[in-house]
Amino acid sequence: MFLMGDAVGSGVSGQVTPSGYHNIQRMLKGLTVRSVRIGVCGSCIDARGIKAKNLVEGAKRSSMEDLTKWMEEAERVLVF
Repeated sequence: MFLMGDAVGSGVSGQVTPSGYHNIQRMLKGLTVRSVRIGVCGSCIDARGIKAKNLVEGAKRSSMEDLTKWMEEAERVLVF
């Protein structure tokens, strides 16, 4: 999974969601325990003042080069 643009905010640790709403941090953790790589666009977090140390566990600061490599390696690519 690769977070970019405003989606990088979903990768920030410690978010509190109201009852009945999805907690993205828990959802991302569910992916990391299944060994899914989570990359977060470095330029995007810089632009929003987010530090890599504040990302959820398992998410890593990444780059467009990494995204390109992952897309070339993938059997399928979903974008949303």
